[in-house]
Amino acid sequence: MHKIAVMGDKDSILGFKAIGFDIYPTGQKEETASLLASLVDDGYALIYITEDTAYDIMDEISKYRNSYFPAIILIPGSTGSLGIGKRFVKESIEKAVGADILAQND
Repeated sequence: MHKIAVMGDKDSILGFKAIGFDIYPTGQKEETASLLASLVDDGYALIYITEDTAYDIMDEISKYRNSYFPAIILIPGSTGSLGIGKRFVKESIEKAVGADILAQND
């Protein structure tokens, strides 16, 4: 079975522990980028990161965008969504399909 991790502020990620995910509360930007690299090295296949946390380490996250593993999924934090996760999903769909399937056709 593949390992799953969740990174972010404690209030946002604590509930994931109840369903068996490994949780990693984050701190400073440098520590967070190092934590992500460590999780990748430890073989985590899926890493959820709150958008607030991801915002500070987008350069580190982009290193793994085209990799099969780990899958990095951005999720809203306790303060709500910044729209970053939705944008990433949209870009992935456009890349896979070759068109913006969410565009409004008027």
